[in-house]
Amino acid sequence: MATDGFDVKDMNVVLVGLGRSTVAASKLLRMKGAHPFITDSGQSAGLEIWMEQAQASQIPFVIEEDQASSFSRADLVIISPGVPWAADFLTHVRAAGITVMGELEFASTFCTAPILAVTGTNGKTTVTTLVQEMIQSAGHSAVLAGNNDTALSQVVLDKGDPEYIVLEVSSYQLESIDLFHPRVAALLNITEDHLERHGTMEHYAQTKARIFSNQTRRDVAIFNADDPWTAQLSTSVRAYPFYFSLTNRGDSTLYADDSFFYYEDKKIAPISANLLPGRHNLENVLAALAIVQAADLPMQDAVEGLRTFRGVEHRMEHVRNIGGVDYYNDSKSTNEQSLCVALKSFNNPIVLIAGGRGKGGDYSAVIPLIKGHVKSLILMGEDAVKMERAFQGLAPIHNAESMMDALRIAQKQAQPGDTVLLSPGCASFDKYRNFEERGREFKTCVYRLSDPSAS
Repeated sequence: MATDGFDVKDMNVVLVGLGRSTVAASKLLRMKGAHPFITDSGQSAGLEIWMEQAQASQIPFVIEEDQASSFSRADLVIISPGVPWAADFLTHVRAAGITVMGELEFASTFCTAPILAVTGTNGKTTVTTLVQEMIQSAGHSAVLAGNNDTALSQVVLDKGDPEYIVLEVSSYQLESIDLFHPRVAALLNITEDHLERHGTMEHYAQTKARIFSNQTRRDVAIFNADDPWTAQLSTSVRAYPFYFSLTNRGDSTLYADDSFFYYEDKKIAPISANLLPGRHNLENVLAALAIVQAADLPMQDAVEGLRTFRGVEHRMEHVRNIGGVDYYNDSKSTNEQSLCVALKSFNNPIVLIAGGRGKGGDYSAVIPLIKGHVKSLILMGEDAVKMERAFQGLAPIHNAESMMDALRIAQKQAQPGDTVLLSPGCASFDKYRNFEERGREFKTCVYRLSDPSAS
């Protein structure tokens, strides 16, 4: 892994897409002697926040629909994850002989700590957060970065030298890598998502597999042996392969049965050490254990981190019990597959709040689960009409104009022993800046249900 960093002294660097990653990268560039400048088309969600942050840090930027003029003086172009690698304007930039790279790629060249990187359609944030907890329980320091609240450039900027960097990596970030080299890389699963950008499942899967492209035989590549896409990709990597599975034991495999987690045939921890609901979270725990094992960290110390881990905000997050009804916030459910996973996690009747900005799916995979698990369905957002057509006749359907309206309906529908679940199965951008804002509003409204004076 490179440690000297990309030499940018005295360069004019144009960053495309005003947001968390480009603001952090601009600060890093300036620290390294470059002259950063951010350009944005004005279509980014939550742009006002990042405009304020750029202004506060005295980072020059411009909002313009036609960005071509911004590149005329560029020595280097760095793109945010939201900018497609294949965008037409970047083709012209490369044709002019200007280097283009992603923020993750740029920042990674300055990292001295081993990178433990995780990608996949679902579960990335839960796995990376659990891995950090486990590493800290084993007596080592670790920071989280990447496709979450902290850009990798910010980690490089911050004082301190962690022993490990635990990195959540999206397919958007992987489009633009060339040198990025994690010591351990894990591919959790591949299900239909982001096809509006990647086109086909084959291209999406190959983009995900780029996380392994610079690994060597001294590195470790971790795969979900139960996922047909990831299992197929495991045959074409140079790194040493590790696996996790809920169905089969094997060499270099983390496995679980009804009673224990195992590494090969060795018991690692009882299943009771895991506090998270759902079969999908057993896979997440196995993936985290595999990463800890692959990094050669003390497993028994790391397991103590599992015993106290209660999950991540907005991912199957238990909010409150009101009158015998449990309320769960799964706002991170932004696609059809995430909704399926959430519905499979409960055995009791579910009052489901769903909807938002759809990603083009037809919701056919959700139909059997609505029929088998959902006693009442509350829909909101842009895709509410499409969802209503897909789920008509499977459960009583109600429409809500706001989150508070949805929860008032849910409270009337739910009985003691039921679960009220926010699992939208859609993106949040029709009503909210991001899924976090949606989840926070859900929690605020739940508190108001139990205490009308709560804010």
